[in-house]
Amino acid sequence: MILHRYFARRYARSFLTVTGVFFVLVSLADMIEQAREHGDEAGAGFRDILALTLLNAPQALYELLPLLVILATIALFLALARSSELVVSRAAGRSALHTLVAPVAVIFAIGLLALAILNPLAAATSRAYEARVTSLEDRGASILAVDEGGLWLRQGGPDGQSVIRAERANLDGTRLSGVTFLTFTEEGRPLRRIDALRAELGDGAWELTEAKSWPLGQAEVPEAEAEVSPTMEIPSTLTAAQIRDSFGEPAAIPIWELPGFINRLQAAGFSARRHSVYFHTQLALPAFLTAMLLIGAAFTLRQHRGSRTGALVLAAICLSFGLYFVRNFAQVLGESGQIPVLLAAWAPPLAGIALSLAMLLHTEDG
Repeated sequence: MILHRYFARRYARSFLTVTGVFFVLVSLADMIEQAREHGDEAGAGFRDILALTLLNAPQALYELLPLLVILATIALFLALARSSELVVSRAAGRSALHTLVAPVAVIFAIGLLALAILNPLAAATSRAYEARVTSLEDRGASILAVDEGGLWLRQGGPDGQSVIRAERANLDGTRLSGVTFLTFTEEGRPLRRIDALRAELGDGAWELTEAKSWPLGQAEVPEAEAEVSPTMEIPSTLTAAQIRDSFGEPAAIPIWELPGFINRLQAAGFSARRHSVYFHTQLALPAFLTAMLLIGAAFTLRQHRGSRTGALVLAAICLSFGLYFVRNFAQVLGESGQIPVLLAAWAPPLAGIALSLAMLLHTEDG
């Protein structure tokens, strides 16, 4: 039990040290990038640059967690091998798997803490970062260009289905600019077109500014019967959360809010597959971090001398990056519907754990 606590403290210290080093490096690099991007055009001062850097840091650290784990693992076991503590532990009758119990427990706890605390923090700071950037650029709202064709939405109403196209939208999609509403009957025939300078989603309706409406149903010359209004309302059942699915990233939603968000999307007829894959991928994060630790341990747990150590460290890093690529590739396949959601999220970490355990057992028993 004393050795378990000792190895747990050593691994926690190694992880915190690597995290601190990367936090400084990432923050410095990001500060330079923020100064280059916003210092000249937006006229941001040092405080603004520092605030943007700190707001961006949680998301960067959250994405770097697998790399931090593999580097902390390599640093720990190389230090233990250099001081011959692994030799002493083996001489005391402890197997390699027994030595890994404490580090695995520590990294699993770190994964749970990352899900419970760092994930919501990263989502909140990402939204605050976007809001601060847009305020510095003096756009009045967080504007996002979706693609060359603009943002496309659809909604149902008493008159039929409506297709909405906007050139730009704010972060949650409740304010649109350069917007066009095309309403179709239940049979699919065009009923009405409305162009507006701006549209803002209120309580159950879109509030349009400087709108022009053309009747497309029975009118022989729609332009002759067009109406221009300074303001206009169009009923809508959409919410900001539903609109966000059309162009937002699942990472912008805290992990605890994702299940309810997915249920609302599915009830409204929206596809929530991308969010479901992301949700299960995040749930599998502790297992994925455990796989990273075991991969690093499989190559560095034993005593090595000379140039063989460098080759083994390089192999561990390459294999961990390979597993990271496989996880991202499986996530893409899951989002596109090529493989089931649970398989896309859980297969890579479980396969990584199985592979690394097989390597450890082979090294231990020959």
